[in-house]
Amino acid sequence: MNSRRFVTAIWWLSTFGALAGIVLVYRFWFHVNPTTVALTLVLFVLLVAARLSLRYAVVISIVATACYNFYFLPPVGTFTISDPQNWLALFAFLATSVVGSRLSQKAREEADQARIRQRELEVLFALSRELLQTENVAELVNSLPALINAAARAQRSTLYLLDGDRLYQAGELQNYTVELPHFRQLALSLTAPEDLQDGEINIPLRAGVKPRGLLRLAGLHLSKDTLQAIGGLASIALDRAQALEEVARSEANKESERLRTLILDSITHELRTPLTSIKGATSTLLTMDNVKAEDRRELLTIIEEEADRLNKLVGQAVEMAQIETQEVHMSFAPIDLRDVVAEAQELCSWVSATHPLTVRIPALPTVNADGTMITKVLCNLLENAAKYSVADSPIFISAEQKSGQVVVSVADRGVGIDPSEQALIFDRLYRSRVHSQQTPGTGMGLAISRAIIESHHGTLSVTSQVNQGSVFSFSLPAALP
Repeated sequence: MNSRRFVTAIWWLSTFGALAGIVLVYRFWFHVNPTTVALTLVLFVLLVAARLSLRYAVVISIVATACYNFYFLPPVGTFTISDPQNWLALFAFLATSVVGSRLSQKAREEADQARIRQRELEVLFALSRELLQTENVAELVNSLPALINAAARAQRSTLYLLDGDRLYQAGELQNYTVELPHFRQLALSLTAPEDLQDGEINIPLRAGVKPRGLLRLAGLHLSKDTLQAIGGLASIALDRAQALEEVARSEANKESERLRTLILDSITHELRTPLTSIKGATSTLLTMDNVKAEDRRELLTIIEEEADRLNKLVGQAVEMAQIETQEVHMSFAPIDLRDVVAEAQELCSWVSATHPLTVRIPALPTVNADGTMITKVLCNLLENAAKYSVADSPIFISAEQKSGQVVVSVADRGVGIDPSEQALIFDRLYRSRVHSQQTPGTGMGLAISRAIIESHHGTLSVTSQVNQGSVFSFSLPAALP
């Protein structure tokens, strides 16, 4: 308070000193006509009005009028005016000073109001931008008090939600107690912002006419309309985030149901063929007593092969589910790609029996990977190359180092992949429209392979031309020396 009085005294002394300086200069140094003096004093009063408040300008106007009369209007040295025209000039001077002061004060007040409205609009814009960036309800309610503090420069924000009787706070919380029953009562009854005696403000949150909660702010100086707009923004943001979550949940349920249907259809279709073969072979063995030994062995071989096929189909479905839920444990260690390729050749020996297999792997750094999983990826790629290529067509395995990664490629000269399908073949259960009826498969092999490679922080891609062949390439990070 003392500092404010000191500043006020300095302003008064400064204005009176400047007025005295003008009077002294024109009275003793520059001898000019009264009109020049009057215009100078009017200009000075207008400057005071533009810089200070109206009371300064009015007081200076009256004092300047008195000085003008005493020092410059005849008879000089008295407050008496001999010429009636000087009375008119004197009143015109005083009126011009006062009116100019009032207009200047009004313009300054309007400018202050415009700045206040601009700041409030900036607060609402900043808050709405932050609120609309969050689409998760839990994240939004946790961050909402802190966002309001940052955008509106509040000292403390408290958010109370009727749903779940939940409370969230941010800011200066020392020695600040909260009574949930009181908040609940205010949230149900309050319809407009309410000022409290300790400088806090209660803002109701409503979804339409339905109470949603209460927002209590401290240390905030905004208009009631802006405070109500903050409450509306908070309510809209909560409604929006909740609606987005419900839409996402609905879409996820639809997608889950669609995938479940696709999986059932695909597995049912793929299981039907081996089950039919097993059923036919077992029926033949059960109904015919005089089956030859070689025919019996052939039927049992069919049963064994189809049972293996069933086991593989079920295993792929389980493996895909485990990878998606991250239940597969991988052991990363430096491995040599040549050992992995050799193991994949051994596991998929039927590929090299039906197709010439060429391996070109130079001396490369080891890669940080799970050997078993990378072997599975190579087997999937080799089996696909063999299934979609005519017998005796060559298959090539090669590797090279690029930018700190080792890239492994499996190339064939098979039927190739249409460009429109190259981005789809890595999706779960996707089968080529052209070859799905001719070549058996579940559409899960490439999806499993991609998930494995991505878990190694690598990529799996394809380059292909129809009737020219395909090249599947995957990258793995080189192990640190």
